[in-house]
Amino acid sequence: MYPIRPVVKQYAWGSYDRLQAMFSSQFEQPFEGPVAEMWFSGHPQWPSTLSIPGRGEISVTDAIHEDPKGMVGQRNSDRFGPVLPYLLKVISARIPLSLQVHPVGFEARAGYNAQNAAGVPFDSPVRSFKDPVAKSEMVVAMEPFSASVGFASIPFMLRNLRLVDHPLAARMAQALAPRFAMRARNTEGFEEADAMMPVAASVWPESRRQVFRAFHAAITASESADLLPALETAASQATHPRAHLAFEHALIAARAFENDASVLSLLMLNPVTLDEGESVFIPAGTPHVYLHGTGAEIMTNSDNVLRAGMTVKHKDIPSLLRTLDCRSGAPIDPAATNLVALMMRDVVVYKPKLEEFMLSYGHVDAQHQQWPMVERLIRRYGKLVRQIGNGRPLVPREQGPRVLLCTQGAVHCVSASDERVLVRGQSVFIPAQEGWLSVDAVDCDPDSPHAPFAANGSFITASTQR
Repeated sequence: MYPIRPVVKQYAWGSYDRLQAMFSSQFEQPFEGPVAEMWFSGHPQWPSTLSIPGRGEISVTDAIHEDPKGMVGQRNSDRFGPVLPYLLKVISARIPLSLQVHPVGFEARAGYNAQNAAGVPFDSPVRSFKDPVAKSEMVVAMEPFSASVGFASIPFMLRNLRLVDHPLAARMAQALAPRFAMRARNTEGFEEADAMMPVAASVWPESRRQVFRAFHAAITASESADLLPALETAASQATHPRAHLAFEHALIAARAFENDASVLSLLMLNPVTLDEGESVFIPAGTPHVYLHGTGAEIMTNSDNVLRAGMTVKHKDIPSLLRTLDCRSGAPIDPAATNLVALMMRDVVVYKPKLEEFMLSYGHVDAQHQQWPMVERLIRRYGKLVRQIGNGRPLVPREQGPRVLLCTQGAVHCVSASDERVLVRGQSVFIPAQEGWLSVDAVDCDPDSPHAPFAANGSFITASTQR
């Protein structure tokens, strides 16, 4: 196993203390300004570095290209090529991120090739497609985390928008109204939206076309100085807890991005709050906004982002609308239906329905006491999580590349041919050829190996799926 050094990303929405405290052992100088993300990356433009004995510092991408079978395994190399198929991040949002969508596969390839042909530099602020890879992602909360994810039901959208005394909200509600749907062929006033619908919209049910028109109205509207007071008044009239949460999210966004009309689109999305250990999966094409909190985020090996609002960065509304998934549905919890295989003593496994990645979030205790988070998950998911073993936590045994990060305390990592102690903020890359991996509590002080020491620790592990 090789120490891996994360790539630091400093964006305006980042935290001034969360990631700085977690990774204080990794950086000699304190950071100036907010820190938003730590990347454990095999992305070609921003790769992390490995410390390999006899080699010194080498990028993850170079290490994999030199030995794809040993680093990522024959099966993964055949499936994905000589690359790390996932990108692991630890993120901390102090204020909301942009309203965004990640492109599906064919849009990512088309956009990437088009921008290459046009000569748009990779570091250009107007470059939307950094690679030809579809981007689906999952976040696991490490503390309370709030987001708005995917379109809610049309009745939910309508109830929210009709409370807002504002012309744009009325226009959005008009697009969603049942009477308007009955006049499906009469789309007067929404011709611009209809002209921007993707080709696939010709076979959409009318409900998706309604959602598209309402969302288009929000993200293409001019700034509005009277939006915040209208939202505040409407929020005071919301009675259902879920509607109240949707308005709370919209108000957070409206206060962070003054006069930005796109915040009204949050009244169309599912409001999500996650406690520690809870998760949400965001397939490519799903509109979403992260509002606040710290979490582990894992995604396909892509940095493609299409923004529609709530940002000072480049907005690519035409590309976003071409890839927008207008289906209504509840947010996807990748742990909810997989918890029967979830525990090997205090390890939660999150397995979305794709091959590129999975995530484990675990805890070790020198006194062998149960992780308090497990009891909360049992209350939430019931019988699904009542299969708990008593042995050492084992990271899933696929022969693939893994990244393990200690997030609290200290952990003792043991593989088939190596072992080491990690303290908070330290991480290792475990090549496929390393075989099995287990994590246990530390029974000695890592700074003084001969002194008795009992430590608890928490960790996250990224891997490919079996």
